Amino acid sequence: MPVLLLGFGSEELDPAAVEEVRAAAPDMRVVATHDRAEIEGLLGEIEIAAGWFPPALAARAPALRWFQQWGAGADWLLRHPEAIERDFVLTNTSGVHAIPISEQIVGTLLMFARGLHHAVRAQERHEWRRARVSELFELAEKTMLLVGVGAIGERTALLARALGMRVEGIRRDPSRAAENVDAMYGPDQLRERLAAADAVVLTVPLSRATRGMIGADELRAMKPTAYLVNIGRGGTVDEAALARALGEGWIAGAALDVFAEEPLPASSPLWGLDNMIITGHYAGSTPKYNQRAMAIFLDNLRRYRAGEPLRNVVDKREGY
Repeated sequence: MPVLLLGFGSEELDPAAVEEVRAAAPDMRVVATHDRAEIEGLLGEIEIAAGWFPPALAARAPALRWFQQWGAGADWLLRHPEAIERDFVLTNTSGVHAIPISEQIVGTLLMFARGLHHAVRAQERHEWRRARVSELFELAEKTMLLVGVGAIGERTALLARALGMRVEGIRRDPSRAAENVDAMYGPDQLRERLAAADAVVLTVPLSRATRGMIGADELRAMKPTAYLVNIGRGGTVDEAALARALGEGWIAGAALDVFAEEPLPASSPLWGLDNMIITGHYAGSTPKYNQRAMAIFLDNLRRYRAGEPLRNVVDKREGY
């Protein structure tokens, strides 16, 4: 009997959700486990995997036909290129992060606008600090540049427009409009649009095309009053150049949730910058994550068994 692997520990999934999966695939053996040794023992029988599945195992599972990963980014393929050639479909959970991530993006920009990042640090020192008017600004009438306009970008645009911002977008095919985005541009116009933006938000995945896309030249192109927010992947930003840009005033500030090396090493100069907001790669976290991801998986499971196209198929060569 073929195996459907749910890569979760016993406490991670609602038992009712596991029963839904069993009911949807009655002719498969549904195994819920986060134990690598147990997964290795099943490797020759796994036809479908969802959730946690070690990349090295996915790359050599002989019976694997479909892997529903529980996150959006598929940059693990850069480290396991052998998986690209394997005959399985890879899907992701793109869309489940749109609400929490868009709220975090706007939250960090509001912190900068109202000087809350300084206020929190002053509170830790038991220091009464009244912000100078020159330190504050309003998001209304400012321009946000979204680099990558998928589900996260579209919801971020909705929130930004509600705050009175102008929203521009960069996407591979700029002819594809997006609701709440005032103007769309292609990647070849990135440098030009950086110069016009007050807030630059990166939501792009890490791929060969996006690695290091924001470096010293791009940071110098930005306004000295502009802010950078990255919730995509750490490798898209040159962190040494960013530390210099923040220290020397090329840009006003940055908020990063993702880094080239995670956890961010204690030796990173980014830690010591007071115009920097660092969060530990949790922008997409929400109590509703598994519920939303499971809905995508169950819909895809129905599609798989009916021979219909799956949702959120990843181009393994492109990495997204």
